[in-house]
Amino acid sequence: MTLNKKQKLELTWIGKENRPKLEPRILLEDPEKSYHAKHRIGGNDIFDNRLIFGDNLLALKALEQEFAGKIKCVFIDPPYNTGSAFEHYDDGVEHSVWLSLMRDRLELLRNLMSSDGSIWITIDDNELHYLKVLCDEIFGRSNFVIQNTVKRSAPTGHKAINPTPVQVADYVIVYAKDRASWTYRPQFT
Repeated sequence: MTLNKKQKLELTWIGKENRPKLEPRILLEDPEKSYHAKHRIGGNDIFDNRLIFGDNLLALKALEQEFAGKIKCVFIDPPYNTGSAFEHYDDGVEHSVWLSLMRDRLELLRNLMSSDGSIWITIDDNELHYLKVLCDEIFGRSNFVIQNTVKRSAPTGHKAINPTPVQVADYVIVYAKDRASWTYRPQFT
């Protein structure tokens, strides 16, 4: 049997085919929440930083019109999906819901990235491996750069003698939009 479509490995989950309908958005500045420096300190100062309050999916969609293909570096710290309760978001959604939420945001972030851009994502053991496969699907496995381990503080007190395993590391996974165009150049001054 010959297939016309090239087969590929992909992650599947319940609801993967359901996608939100997003219309183009416009960001409006709230002068009460805005802060602008009084003057430039150096000739290379950038005055176009933005802090956006609201749903991050809608915010990314609003940024798409102006910044598609222009963002060189993205850093995200998504919910780790640990089951913890936080004041501003639920960190314990059903696994398939988490995957859909991440997929929708990662696809928008990929559209925002320049061809020599990269994305850096922090995560822990709860979703690390699923996130890696999801990123392989969105960014392409050949654009995977590295997975770094970040040591958490060492367990102390009752945590150190706890008979159950204690997680001692988080991770940062890095993808380039186009590995051939991306070069790691740390900017330390």
